[in-house]
Amino acid sequence: MAHSAYRTLTGFSYVLITPARNEGQYIEMTLRSMLRQTLRPAKWVIVSDGSADGTDELVTKQAARHDWIELVRMPERRERNFAGKVEAFNAGYARVKASEYQVIGNVDADVSFDEADYFEFLISQFAQNDRLGVCGTSYREGREVYPGPFASVEDVVLGACQLFRRECFEAIGGYLPIRSGGIDLIAFLSAREKGWQTRTFSERVCVHHRKVASADHVKACKRLMQMGQKDYLLGSHPLWEIARSVYLMKSSPYILGAALTLGGYLWAMFRRVDRTIPAELMELRRDDQMRRLKVIRQMMLRCVLTK
Repeated sequence: MAHSAYRTLTGFSYVLITPARNEGQYIEMTLRSMLRQTLRPAKWVIVSDGSADGTDELVTKQAARHDWIELVRMPERRERNFAGKVEAFNAGYARVKASEYQVIGNVDADVSFDEADYFEFLISQFAQNDRLGVCGTSYREGREVYPGPFASVEDVVLGACQLFRRECFEAIGGYLPIRSGGIDLIAFLSAREKGWQTRTFSERVCVHHRKVASADHVKACKRLMQMGQKDYLLGSHPLWEIARSVYLMKSSPYILGAALTLGGYLWAMFRRVDRTIPAELMELRRDDQMRRLKVIRQMMLRCVLTK
């Protein structure tokens, strides 16, 4: 039986797109979270990117009960990269592009929301601020909450749940199909470069269930190296990368983890690997990073002087 799709909030409605590849272990939690929302989307398109683990069946079951949920199936891809995720997102975008909505969002298939008013809260932020182009919330993974202490709520909106004002999303041309990743970072930096405000609201938190860390030490070390390489590709300032590596020493594998991350960055830098971020966005990102480093330095000085 079809349910009422959504209630409006001062004339605002929103649509969501979720690329999903073999998320059968987690997507049921995402579905349950959305069904609890006090402000449901006008349309939620879940794009199964060649899933073969029961993901399609779980979504089909809910789509039969709720007319605002739609499943789009895509054939399995031989290559796995972040450009493929954009391709899946765009397949969902094609299903909503002609619809009436004010906000469009990308939501991962392995997240859940503790608060029933999670989306009502975020949509209300767009309703209250005409210049807000991109927003999201903090997310929790195990005991860690992201963005970390180095991040600024005005400078970063993570991709686990990333919402755009429609005009902003269309102005930046949507997500760029970057094979090496960072599509969410490039999107919100592009929005800021065009004069839109971006914001992470820590008043709400989504839960990320798929842990990035691996119990396999070889895979974990490889991931840390790749993280440093990705930081270089996405334009991180060398001083920022050094500070970030020092911060990583607080968590296992401690010194090794910091060395691998910084090593990955330096390896890419010395090889002069082509960056995947436009020059103007890299400059914007580095300005943000250096400003935050100054703030952190001032905080550390105050701590020293007050002891």
